[in-house]
Amino acid sequence: MRMIDPFSPSRPLLLTVATTFLALLLAMAQAIAGPSSPAGPLAHDISGRASVVDGDTLEIHGQRIRLWGVDAPESSQVCEHAGRRWRCGAQVANALADWIGQRTVSCVTLNRDRYGRAVARCQVGGEDIAGWLVERGYAWAYVRYSRHYVAAEARARLRKAGVHGWNVEVPWEYRARRRAG
Repeated sequence: MRMIDPFSPSRPLLLTVATTFLALLLAMAQAIAGPSSPAGPLAHDISGRASVVDGDTLEIHGQRIRLWGVDAPESSQVCEHAGRRWRCGAQVANALADWIGQRTVSCVTLNRDRYGRAVARCQVGGEDIAGWLVERGYAWAYVRYSRHYVAAEARARLRKAGVHGWNVEVPWEYRARRRAG
């Protein structure tokens, strides 16, 4: 009877180890890349001229699209800086609308939020819209859902760009406070 030494590499053991290692690498890559749609790879594309609903929501062909990975001030949010108060959420939406202009916006839907909106990565002129918002300090990286824009937020924070130079409540806390009454 042949005895198998559990510490000597055998072909089945190497195959198991290699398969496990590859599965872990794939899981890590997917975690870094962010969510994909439940149906597998990116579900579908939406493109056309966009209307800006607020700083992190667009509408294309009547479909509401929530920008993935970022959170911008709500339209009704008020900011303060140097003794001046203004509706900074509206300012962010206006800046986004001005930047997009009449150009075609292309989005790839990743999933849907609890309101039925498409959650998507969108670009205009080859530039990531959410990245544009975060780099200019118009939005925060929404780390509850993704860490993709954390470095861009850090750069904006160092420059005190936009929301990082204003006195403003982060939108997720603003919404929670409003819901609580």
